[in-house]
Amino acid sequence: MIEQTARPDSATARWVIGLLTALVLLAVLLLMSFAARPPGAHVPSALATLNATLNAACAVCLLTGFMLVKRRRLAAHRVCMLIAFSFSSLFLITYVLHHLQVGSVPFRGEGAWRGIYFAILIPHIVLAAPIVPLALFTLYRGWTGRLVQHKRIARWTLPLWLYVSVSGVLVYAMLYHL
Repeated sequence: MIEQTARPDSATARWVIGLLTALVLLAVLLLMSFAARPPGAHVPSALATLNATLNAACAVCLLTGFMLVKRRRLAAHRVCMLIAFSFSSLFLITYVLHHLQVGSVPFRGEGAWRGIYFAILIPHIVLAAPIVPLALFTLYRGWTGRLVQHKRIARWTLPLWLYVSVSGVLVYAMLYHL
């Protein structure tokens, strides 16, 4: 049965999601600030390639999950969304490991490619931070059966999460294969 009234999220859920978000953002900021870039960083490591693969797999799961919920296949939708979240979580772990090894790799392209790269990268970075709490709250609300609130936040989470996943693959391709 779909809930008809909206209830506030539990204080514990808000606290845990806030703490997880802060830890993830702090780890990424520290990596970007202090990780060194060794020579040869323009050759994609296995972790960089794995990162792009995990982002692509997440995007496929997000789109599949969206199609499943539109067809009212809710159990399959839940599975897809949990798999997408798992891919994103694995991505985050391998992203941290990759940046501990190679630091930040500068874009070497020139001309119009440089503008295109930054037009994709800047929104990717800006939107990646809010995806952490958005995805966590969306999953929490769906998991706890708060479907009205889940649907309301999912309308924002899906397109932003999809952009971050797809643009992550594009950034990888442009950084290492252009």
